[in-house]
Amino acid sequence: MSREVAKMKSETVAVLTSLTPDPGKKATDTEELLWQRLRGKRFENLKFMRRQPLGDYLVDLVSLENKLVIELDGGQLGMNKEADLARDRWLKEQGFTVLRFWDNEVLGNVNGVLKTIQRQVSRLPR
Repeated sequence: MSREVAKMKSETVAVLTSLTPDPGKKATDTEELLWQRLRGKRFENLKFMRRQPLGDYLVDLVSLENKLVIELDGGQLGMNKEADLARDRWLKEQGFTVLRFWDNEVLGNVNGVLKTIQRQVSRLPR
């Protein structure tokens, strides 16, 4: 195998590894709070998964059956607004609805966040 091919394989593995959820990575307080409410079909009998790769992106929470993505944004949002817009555009092109919540919204008013999710779910085709 040539060095070029070996280097390309190594770079591909590095990219794929960076997109794979790290099971050892500790969830943020925000993610953990919302996850406890959504996991195990506890919310509207919907199956949610967290830290899932979709295309080239890693989403915080997703219900694949309902094509609903929930993103939790801390202080880093806006640092790469163009990338965030491209990500949302790609997800929407794939048929996903994207809901974004600031960490302080979830931590300060988790029931309000759940009501917003519930309203959106009621609009989705089942």
